[in-house]
Amino acid sequence: MMKKPPVLTGRSDPVFDWLAQSPHKERLPDYLALLKPLDDQGRYLPFDELRYRWSPGMDSSLCWALVKKARIAQYSSLLPLGEPVQWGNFVLTPLAQKAISIVDRQATTAALEYMTSQIGEHAHFSYLLNDLIEDEAISSSQLEGAATTTRVAKDMLKRKRLPRTPDERMVVGNYKMMNFAWEQRYEPLSVELMTAMHRVGVEGIDDAQYSPGVLRANDDVVVQDGEGNTVYTPPPAAGLVSRLRTLSEWINQSHDNPERVDYLHPMIKGIALHFALGYEHPFGDGNGRVARALFYWFMFKNDFSAFRYIAISILLRNAPVKYGRSYLNTEADDRDLTYFIDVQCSVILRAVSGFTEAYRKSLAYTERFDRWLTESGFFDRLTEKQRAVYQVAKSGMAKEFTAVNVKENLDCSYNTASATLNGLVELNVFEKRKIGREWVFFLRAASAI
Repeated sequence: MMKKPPVLTGRSDPVFDWLAQSPHKERLPDYLALLKPLDDQGRYLPFDELRYRWSPGMDSSLCWALVKKARIAQYSSLLPLGEPVQWGNFVLTPLAQKAISIVDRQATTAALEYMTSQIGEHAHFSYLLNDLIEDEAISSSQLEGAATTTRVAKDMLKRKRLPRTPDERMVVGNYKMMNFAWEQRYEPLSVELMTAMHRVGVEGIDDAQYSPGVLRANDDVVVQDGEGNTVYTPPPAAGLVSRLRTLSEWINQSHDNPERVDYLHPMIKGIALHFALGYEHPFGDGNGRVARALFYWFMFKNDFSAFRYIAISILLRNAPVKYGRSYLNTEADDRDLTYFIDVQCSVILRAVSGFTEAYRKSLAYTERFDRWLTESGFFDRLTEKQRAVYQVAKSGMAKEFTAVNVKENLDCSYNTASATLNGLVELNVFEKRKIGREWVFFLRAASAI
């Protein structure tokens, strides 16, 4: 026989006691409709935005108490933060679940291998992927204020030109840091890894400002808005090393075993790591760049290698206020990381979709290009690498080619890259001219081919 639930008597809830009082009880249905974590459009909004959406005459403190009560009921503990240590919480929203789904389907190593297998000219796809690798390094620098255009930055990276300004040095530093994150993906997180990543990313930009690889030793580091007002003060420098070690221990635990009661998807955990670095602000400068690089490092570690070619900072750069506010909303609301997680998930959804669309366009262009080569009689006259470079040039993905960047993009020797380009010149497909000490190759005008 089924046992009935117990009758709860003598247990008072301050929120519901408040609702029972006049004048609130006259609008009881309106208030109870707010007892949910999301608004009517499915958004997880902070108090500062919700308070304008409640009906006139309703008590904003009571409205917020009901929303907060519903959120606390769905909280999951996430990670330890601050001094004294408090646990950050989050609610797994529909937006986060969508991002998890698209990442699982389209950003794994297996998904990337399948994409590559679908394109006959693998070399062309490799060229596309290497082009995408540069995007995160460039946009992350621009997000931090680097005054350099994407075109100039890409040209510098492709031609391996030495940086001429502090902004260009920032781009090169970020590029090295992203490659470092990939190379160190099998290492556990540690204070030493964080400081090494910072050193790789900022060394040589302005060492007096950045103190490469050195943790802050005092409390003079703050976050300011565009008008110079202090909007966030990180936890004290005292105990910083201990807190970073605690964070490392948490990151190094395995939370993605479905058997675990505290299962946590790697993407959510990687976003939490991103937040924690920004929250602690362990370095004098460059914290945002290291935080984003560590997010990538964690995704690489968990076999989401397509993130090598997915640039989240392009989208963060286009909405920097929203990115910064998500940190502040979390800090203001008892370390509720849902605000930060949802902003990142929105960005990841668009970034992964953009990567997938670039792949689909590349696949379609490859098929059209191969048909054109066959019909023109050119197909058998070109090597696979020449077809790849020619295709890249015709698609407009790159306009200038050197033996050095072809070597890097096609993973071949310098001599093979040089022979590939000179062969295209001999076929009257490319022309070349000497710029400085380097031969630079260009696609000839269509009328001249």
